[in-house]
Amino acid sequence: MSLPPGFLDELRTRLSLTQVVGRKVMWDTRKSNQGKGDMWAPCPFHQEKSASFHVDDRKGYYYCFGCHAKGDAISFVRETENVSFMEAVEILAGEAGMPMPKRDPRAQEKTDLRAQLSEVMEEAVKFYRLQLRTGLAADARAYLAKRGLSEDAQNRWEIGFAPAGWQNLYDALKAKGIDDKLIIGAGLAKPSDKGKRPYDVFRNRIMFPIRDARGRAIAFGGRAMDPNDNAKYLNSPETALFDKGRNLYNHKAAREAAGKGQPLIVAEGYMDVIAMSEAGFGATVAPLGTAITDNQLHLLWRISDEPIIALDGDTAGIRAAMRVIDLALPLLEAPKSVRFAIMPEGQDPDDLIRAKGAQAVQDVLDKAMPMVKLLWQRETEGKVFDSPERRAALDKILREKIKVIQDPSLRHHYGEAIKEMRYDLFGPKRKQGGGFQRRPWTPRGAVPVAPLMTTKSSAMGSGQLNDDKLREAVILAILISNPTEVLAFEPDLERLKCCDPLHSDIRDAILRYVGEDDLRDRVAEEIGHMALETFFADRHFPLIPAIRRAGDSELAYNSLREEFAKLEARRGHQAEMAEAWEEFETSEEEGLTWRLGTSAIAADPTTSRSVEDTSEMVVAQNGLAVKKDESDSLRKLVEALNAQNVGQKKQGS
Repeated sequence: MSLPPGFLDELRTRLSLTQVVGRKVMWDTRKSNQGKGDMWAPCPFHQEKSASFHVDDRKGYYYCFGCHAKGDAISFVRETENVSFMEAVEILAGEAGMPMPKRDPRAQEKTDLRAQLSEVMEEAVKFYRLQLRTGLAADARAYLAKRGLSEDAQNRWEIGFAPAGWQNLYDALKAKGIDDKLIIGAGLAKPSDKGKRPYDVFRNRIMFPIRDARGRAIAFGGRAMDPNDNAKYLNSPETALFDKGRNLYNHKAAREAAGKGQPLIVAEGYMDVIAMSEAGFGATVAPLGTAITDNQLHLLWRISDEPIIALDGDTAGIRAAMRVIDLALPLLEAPKSVRFAIMPEGQDPDDLIRAKGAQAVQDVLDKAMPMVKLLWQRETEGKVFDSPERRAALDKILREKIKVIQDPSLRHHYGEAIKEMRYDLFGPKRKQGGGFQRRPWTPRGAVPVAPLMTTKSSAMGSGQLNDDKLREAVILAILISNPTEVLAFEPDLERLKCCDPLHSDIRDAILRYVGEDDLRDRVAEEIGHMALETFFADRHFPLIPAIRRAGDSELAYNSLREEFAKLEARRGHQAEMAEAWEEFETSEEEGLTWRLGTSAIAADPTTSRSVEDTSEMVVAQNGLAVKKDESDSLRKLVEALNAQNVGQKKQGS
């Protein structure tokens, strides 16, 4: 949906940013000057005690001098409420008394359907809560009491009960005049394949309402009362309201608690979340009956830079933690990370709280281990490394694992941490009361070499990260401008690993609407109109013919094929460079120059291969034939690095 010119300006004019922000912060009366609209408060986006968050009401902008968060009223609502651009505009327009412009019929129909389904879900919440108070729910109330849930707690979590029977909820909703399509569309009933009336999805279950980040009921989780039921826990099917891989249980309350300084904790199930929250750990969420997805991980990182995965101390819990490692490694970017708190064997958080109290859980959380340690534990625990081959195999596995980390600085630090743990396992053991002094592990004969790139800013300075982001953006912009070509490049787009979060969202939106003629409008609805407008404001785009001449199918196809090929070649070269430099730290093998040179040629398709090579060749110690000038360059580089290392040692002494 496109907003008419001037609508957003009028909206910002009518609103007081101080009032919008004031719902989420406590103003510092000593620093603030309300008369001038100059307000200060502790930042709602990161934990702090001082008031470094500044709101200029006259200009309509906020800025945090601590975490550098900035924006206007719309961006503030988007970040604090975790809503899309258009949803934020609707919220603020309602407060300002401004009617929203009319949407196109299809978008309006979709919005109206979601609103109707949400109302049906609220009716279902009321029905289930009422049923928990009836005689049919005596066993359910006894079960909840046994689990330590008081009546007040049951009310806070809106817990209900679905009686046994095929049409209890269906009949109740029909009595309120609700259409079958809405009941089925909300995932509350299923159509009969025998030509009979639709029947309830949930029967003889304790019911847990699932609400989204804005607090709207979107689904249910049901715990079976029959021990012989095949599904102990059952979630609502996916609907227009509910995508289980893109939501979290207790999302809204956890985000608010995390904003007040509580650590964000990820538990496995509903009862764990409730038990943890009732025990004082209010920033606790749970994935909805699935392993954590990449979308859920990004949701967690919006709330906290370092969520703690608190999993059950059984085999299934450990396996779940290991799956999170493989999911998170390619997505890591400082300071975003994950820590792991493994409960005592055979216990979940709820068990531990009831057995030993909240302090026992706090003790486990205090010992939460960083992801690199759990990665090391996974690859080494229970294994014997009594031969060079086994140790080399371990090195190869770990190198392959950390290679997927996109941030060069973070990848380097993971490598350093693994080296230290490797030394602890394979290095000389300390003697009691003294003996060997611990030193960083360095293989014999290795030349200490500084990492190629040690910070993300240096990567930006080198141009690699910027070039990759620009090439990603060009690919996405061409696809949006030429939607008929999306289908041809769908496999390439699915494999595209974006180094920019916005690009990832755009890629996902394009894949979701493959074949749609109004692709640009669909993407705008997914990521927000302002975000897409900002994306297309890139100064490079007008120079790209396939974007400027949208609709030229042949031009778009050839441009996309070339851009995908160049990006793949560049990233292959970067991976080869990273691996070669890692090997360079443990080897003086001159053959590495050949690898780097070959990789550079592959990364630059414009490099001529037809020119006759008349370079003088020499045979290295390892038997490989290499160019003499390359051999001399590498030897000089090693000598310079060694000289630099000796100089640093002299300065240190």
